[in-house]
Amino acid sequence: MLPSVIVRAARDQRRSILVWTAALVALVAMYAAVYPSLKGNATYSKLIDEMPKAYRALFSVASGADFTTGAGYLNTELMSFMGPLLVLLYAVGAGSGAVAGEEDRHTMDMVLANPIGRGSLVVGRYMVLAGGVIALMAVLWAALLTAGAAAGMGLPVGRSAAAVGHLGALGMLFGALAMLTGAATGRLGLSRAVAAFGAVAAYLLNGFGQLVGWIRPLRPLSPFYLYNGHDPLRTGFWMPGILVSLALTALMVTAAVWAFRRRDVVA
Repeated sequence: MLPSVIVRAARDQRRSILVWTAALVALVAMYAAVYPSLKGNATYSKLIDEMPKAYRALFSVASGADFTTGAGYLNTELMSFMGPLLVLLYAVGAGSGAVAGEEDRHTMDMVLANPIGRGSLVVGRYMVLAGGVIALMAVLWAALLTAGAAAGMGLPVGRSAAAVGHLGALGMLFGALAMLTGAATGRLGLSRAVAAFGAVAAYLLNGFGQLVGWIRPLRPLSPFYLYNGHDPLRTGFWMPGILVSLALTALMVTAAVWAFRRRDVVA
């Protein structure tokens, strides 16, 4: 019954995917339209360099703010905050709704009345979530290359793929966390809150880990460090970060299956 689970979940997600696709394309187009006025201008980089270190740590990637190149501009303006924010909003929403959403709508009893195992339900729903993230990353990659070429950003194809690949792994991880919480508790609001809190905590750990001595050793534990700690838009894929993110994701999906199988489901 796994294919039927995937088909139904994909049908439920199709409108959401279209909305998030439009949002990502519009965001990239907006930043690309602004870039020609900043190209080769070091004034904005100097302005950010004069801001407090905490601000720079939270709103720039490992290489710091740089508006003089296309990669540096997108790192600072898109890939350090707004891009992850949109991807996480989609992934957490899809992950929390996959199991807890059915219980919140009191439709889980009808779903489980079909010959569908609980494990197949969780795995199928997560496969659709992951497929949605992959689709969004493909759109984002195409938008970056298209708008980047039009704006003269000179973005390398491979390194652009690395950046969106790392971002996709981040989204899958927090989507899995939201699904795990929902599968374990059946509470939609709690599943969203736990994933949101985890994302904010990971973001702050990665940012302040660059400034605070006692936090610095903990920084590599942040999923945001796995995402952009090695600046993939400049350096390409960092495979340890990708593999650790995917391993944590697989672990959480496995835990979600175990938790959902053992819990009494409220109709």
